[in-house]
Amino acid sequence: MKKNLRTTLATAAAAALTGGLLAATSGTATAAPSGLQGDFNGDGYRDVAVSASSATVNGYKNAGAVTVLYGSAGGAGAEKIQTLTQNSAGVPGTAEAGDAFGSHLAAGDYNGDGYADLAVGSQREDVGSDTDGGAVTIVWGSATGLSGGTGVADPSPTSHDQFGAVVAAGDYNGDGKADLAISADNQKIDIYRGGFTKSGGTGGRYSLTAPVMAVPGFDIFYLAPGDVNKDGRTDLVVDGYEGDSPSEYSYNANYYLPGSASGLTTTGKVKLPAGVISDIGDANGDGYGDVVIGNSWDSGADSAGVAKGGAIKVVYGTSSGPNGGEITVHQDTLGVPGTAESKDNFGWEVSFGDINGDGRSDLAIGSPNEDVNGVANAGMVTVLYATETGFAETGNQGLDQDVPGVPGAGEAEDAFGGEVFLSDTNDDGNADLTVGIPWENARDGQIVAFGSNGTQIDPAGRSIGLGATGISAVGTPILGWLMTG
Repeated sequence: MKKNLRTTLATAAAAALTGGLLAATSGTATAAPSGLQGDFNGDGYRDVAVSASSATVNGYKNAGAVTVLYGSAGGAGAEKIQTLTQNSAGVPGTAEAGDAFGSHLAAGDYNGDGYADLAVGSQREDVGSDTDGGAVTIVWGSATGLSGGTGVADPSPTSHDQFGAVVAAGDYNGDGKADLAISADNQKIDIYRGGFTKSGGTGGRYSLTAPVMAVPGFDIFYLAPGDVNKDGRTDLVVDGYEGDSPSEYSYNANYYLPGSASGLTTTGKVKLPAGVISDIGDANGDGYGDVVIGNSWDSGADSAGVAKGGAIKVVYGTSSGPNGGEITVHQDTLGVPGTAESKDNFGWEVSFGDINGDGRSDLAIGSPNEDVNGVANAGMVTVLYATETGFAETGNQGLDQDVPGVPGAGEAEDAFGGEVFLSDTNDDGNADLTVGIPWENARDGQIVAFGSNGTQIDPAGRSIGLGATGISAVGTPILGWLMTG
C-alpha cells in the first residue's frame, strides 16, 4: 500500500534541552560573548536565522540565501537584519543556479569561542564534476555577527549526493563541545566532533547507519536533537521511510538514538510514532526532554495519519529515554482552536518554547493549509500552553492573518505557519514566536515576528519581507521556509 508522504521538508530546529551544547545563562550584554544558543553576535539576545534557499542571487535562480534576524529589546529583526549568500565576503563558494544555499540550518558554537555559529547546507551544490554533491559551510559568529565561513569536508563524496540535506547541532558525547551531524541521500549520518577550526579542522568524525529504509535519493528527512534522558548528552530523533521495498512510498518512521560517552549510538534505539517534523522540549516540567512529532497527513484507509486534518503526538521522556507515555492532540481535541478538516496539515511544523515562564515548554504548531474564513490554504498557527499532564483546555491561541494585530490579510495559498520557531529573542525570559509564510505573494515569502507578553503570544506582530532582507523578488525565493537559532 503506497503512502504518499510529504516529500519536501521544512524544519523546526531544536531550541531547547540541547544536552550541554551551551551552558551559559541569559543576561544583559557584556564585553564577553553571552554563550547563548543562537546568539551569533554575543550581545545576550538570541537571533533567528531564516532560509530562502530558492532565492535568486546575481541572476542565478535557486542559488539560495540566509537572512539573520538579530535579537534585541524589540525582538527578532527589530534593529538589525543581515542576509548572507555564497557571494558574501569570506563565505566559501560562489552563488550558482540550483545550489540551494540554506536548504538546511543548524546553530551551535562550533569553535567554542562563545559566539554561536551557523552550519548551512547547500544540498544541491555541484562539487567539481559531481552534480548535486552537496556542501556544508560553517559561517562564524563574532561581535559584529555572522561573517566568513569554512567548508566541512565530505568524507565520501563519491558514495552519495546532497551532502548537507539535513544538519543538526548537539553535544552528543557530553564533552561540552558542539558536534555537528550531517546527512546526505543515504542512510548514513556523519557526526563531526566539536573542536572545529576556521582552517577546517574538527575534533574527529564517526558515522552510523540510521535504522530507516534505504530509498534512493532521500533516506533521512529530518534530525531533531535534544537531551531526552537528562544525562547531559544530546540525543537525536531520526526520521525517514520504513516499508516493504524501496520502490514505493512507505510508512514513515522516527527513531530515538541516545547520546553516549562515545557519541551517538543505535544501541538503545527506540521506535517512535510516525510523522516528519519533530522537536524536543520539557512539556511537563520534570527536567526530561519530551519529543513532539507532527503527523500532518490525514487519517484514512490509505494513510498513515492519525486524525482528520493532521495531529501531533508528544512522547514523554524519562531517565531511560522516551518511554514515559504519550498523548495525541488534533483540532477536535478539547481546548484546541479550530476544527479538524481534511488537508489542514495540522502538525506540518512544530516548535517547543516556554512562552509564559512557568518552566514548561509550550508548543507552536503550523497548519499551512488551514482554510480561514473561506480562503483556501491561508494558514494558521496554533499555540498550546503546557501543563504537568498535557496541554491546557482553555487559553490556547489560534493565530492567522485575519486576527487583529497580525500583519497582512489571509489570502489563498499564503501558507501562514509553513514554519514556526519559538525562542527568547528579547531576553525577557519568555519565548517569542517567529512565523514563516513561505508562499506569501506568489512564493516571495514573508516572516512575522511576535513577542510574548509574559502570559501568551501578543498577536501584534511585525512583518519582515523581501525589501527588509535585500533578497531579490526574481523567481520564487520562499523566504521563511526554515528557521533556527
